Amino acid sequence: MRKFTKLIGAATLALASAAVGANTDLDIDRQARNLWHDAILAGYQSLATNAADFSRAAQNYCESPDQASRRNAEQAWRRAFLAWQKVRFVDFGPVENNNLAWQFQFWPDPKNLIAKKARYLVKSEDGVTQELVAQSGVAVQGFPMAEYLLYDKQMNASDKALPATNTCELLVAVADHIAANSDTLSSEWQSLREHFLDTDQYSDATIKAGMAGLEILEERRLAQPMGMRGNGKRSKYDADAWRSGSSLMAVEASLNGLRTYFLPGLSLLLDNSDKPALSQSIKRQFDEVLEHFPEMRAPMEVMLQDDSFAQLQGLYVDVSQLVVLVTDQAAVELGVARGFNSSDGD
Repeated sequence: MRKFTKLIGAATLALASAAVGANTDLDIDRQARNLWHDAILAGYQSLATNAADFSRAAQNYCESPDQASRRNAEQAWRRAFLAWQKVRFVDFGPVENNNLAWQFQFWPDPKNLIAKKARYLVKSEDGVTQELVAQSGVAVQGFPMAEYLLYDKQMNASDKALPATNTCELLVAVADHIAANSDTLSSEWQSLREHFLDTDQYSDATIKAGMAGLEILEERRLAQPMGMRGNGKRSKYDADAWRSGSSLMAVEASLNGLRTYFLPGLSLLLDNSDKPALSQSIKRQFDEVLEHFPEMRAPMEVMLQDDSFAQLQGLYVDVSQLVVLVTDQAAVELGVARGFNSSDGD
């Protein structure tokens, strides 16, 4: 009887230990989601704040156009655009509603639809309204359209250049659209909190989003303009934000966003895995990649030249090593399989 009692006691202790371990794992997983939710919310709130600033700056410029207000509008556009780059990797949740990600940034744009739509709209005899922008599709509604109006050389040399009436109306309507979407995104993400924390699948979704963000950065935002993918020719036009010379600043912002909003939750999971040292390796690699900046905030066109190309290659190699650490090692350790990402543009 005593032997039987001892067996029951041992079995009960084993089950209790297993339950504690499971609860601990669940707690850690939930803690990681808590870190991710709050960090991404901070990123979305920053986007909303900077987008509102851009909206006001565009309005101020069009009401009182001069060099100072134009410069303020351009700077406000860049701050808002870079705030978007920091949270651009999040490809699930509210940003999927109504194609919000594409509304913020229509890219890639191999057919130059942004220029075609802008030229059509600024010739409208009825003027440009927010309603027209809302009905005109994602190529019109986001940061690339505003960039075109502010920075495109041919546009700025034409009789429709800012502060022409229709062009200003388009700029203000687009800026307002970005600001409204940013507010919506921030509010809806905040409302998602409890569901996000209670849903295990969001852990995998967040890790996959970080993986995809890094892979797109490596393959499309760097390798493609460097001539390492596609037709094999170097071309600034394959980069995003080439008109404003912000392509590499956008890369830096995305890397900073991943380090700030994605890495803490990933590190928590890895620190409690069988390979805790991997967390430190990824942190060091993020630091190494970001050491290329601020020297590489130059326009992509400049960095594609032979005398600067080696620096760009160095950045690419470091990003590739970061991709391997996250997608081939961390994700495997955490049991997350690489999946298809619709924002890749292929």
